Amino acid sequence: MAMAKAKLVSLLLLALLIAISAISAQQVMAKEAAQYHLDSGSYGPGSLKSYQCPSQCARRCGQTQYHKPCMFFCQKCCAKCLCVPPGYYGNKAVCPCYNNWKTKRGGPKCP
Repeated sequence: MAMAKAKLVSLLLLALLIAISAISAQQVMAKEAAQYHLDSGSYGPGSLKSYQCPSQCARRCGQTQYHKPCMFFCQKCCAKCLCVPPGYYGNKAVCPCYNNWKTKRGGPKCP
């Protein structure tokens, strides 16, 4: 009987720890999403002012090993589209102008 109670208590403690961990993870993700939202308002065409381009491009190009060319093309694209997609890579569908601007060879112009 005592053994069954001990197992039940340990099982309940484990469930409590898992629940606390899940709640913490959700709060961290919500905080990061809110930070992205605060940094640039909303995403999409015309969502930025031209003076916001350097900081948004620094964020976008922050994890690439090709920082200078990324910054150059990102700022050029941002100046034209007034939009920089969220994250470090991908998510270009949020900014159609940024996504659809191509090089002479047909590759993507914007990082």
